Amino acid sequence: MHRLINRYILKEITLPFFMILFVLTLVLLLGKILQLIDLMINKGIRFTDIAQLILFLMPSFLMFTIPISLLIAILIGLGRLSGDNEITILKMSGVSLYQLAFPVAFAASVAFLLTGITTLFLVPYGNVASKNLLFDMAKHKASIGIQEKVFIDDFRGILLYAEKIPIHGDFLEGVLVSDNRINNEPSTIIARKAYLISDPDTLAITLRLEDGTTHTVDSGLKNYRKMDFHFYDVRLDLSESLFDGKKNGTKSSTDMTVMELSTMLKNKGIKEEALREIEIELNKKLTIPLTCLLFALIGLPLGIRAHRSVRSRGFAIGLAVVLLYYLLRLSGEALVETGRLSPIIGTWAPSAIFAVTGLLLFYLAAQERSS
Repeated sequence: MHRLINRYILKEITLPFFMILFVLTLVLLLGKILQLIDLMINKGIRFTDIAQLILFLMPSFLMFTIPISLLIAILIGLGRLSGDNEITILKMSGVSLYQLAFPVAFAASVAFLLTGITTLFLVPYGNVASKNLLFDMAKHKASIGIQEKVFIDDFRGILLYAEKIPIHGDFLEGVLVSDNRINNEPSTIIARKAYLISDPDTLAITLRLEDGTTHTVDSGLKNYRKMDFHFYDVRLDLSESLFDGKKNGTKSSTDMTVMELSTMLKNKGIKEEALREIEIELNKKLTIPLTCLLFALIGLPLGIRAHRSVRSRGFAIGLAVVLLYYLLRLSGEALVETGRLSPIIGTWAPSAIFAVTGLLLFYLAAQERSS
């Protein structure tokens, strides 16, 4: 009897879960897909590379959409049962709220495991793999990310401007380069045409300028030097543009696994700001999977309340709960970044608040008392 009820409730949760998961993930992907389509159409990037890049980006979306989809699915599934008085019939048959919680707890446990694997392993791997793939694309089409009539400052110490870029993207026309890598002698380079040549062995791309002049002024603005050239090479460093925060072979905090973050915390020479950032990221990776359990704990007592508009009510309550949780979490992280709270309190306080609230709502619902 109980197995039949558990399977029935689980079925009511599973179908809306996958539907909502698909819709939410697709919505988050839409912003990226438009940029990727532009790369494929205007820059000549292969469809297989675009599909692979989307696959690498998926984990960073799924770690948020899985818990949200679970919460809304619970509210819709249990709300449908409650709205049709099936929950009332089960209670009259001697089935308590604690027994109804078993299939919900099972669904939450599965979502917890999926989110944990995604957050702890797939997201760091996907972030690193996507950046490596972007650089591999740049080897074949180095003009990716450079737009005409737009100043580009992604390259360290270099400000680049191109008046015109043909659709095929093989070269740049009307090029202006401001080179500030030498502090005492910043230079401005103007060229008729430029080619981007990638180096397969380093994280750098060479900008080969053609038919132009260099203008250099010393720090005291006393000496001016002009040089005409037929060919002139400028090395563009991609280590910052493609690997945010990656210097000297190190990863950014979002690209690190839990073990790598723990190792970084043991580094005594790290700055206080960087230390707080690493501690925030480490605790985030641990708390994100817990949102599945917290949302299930809150969603169960809220979902069994009868209402006619089951789906609209489920979406509205679900979005309100999600919004409140992430507002608390972002506020806590902001306080940690400014040094007003410790990383543990700032990142774990929203989970603790929701856990206490969920237990209270569950207890009141089990006792059939209005909260």
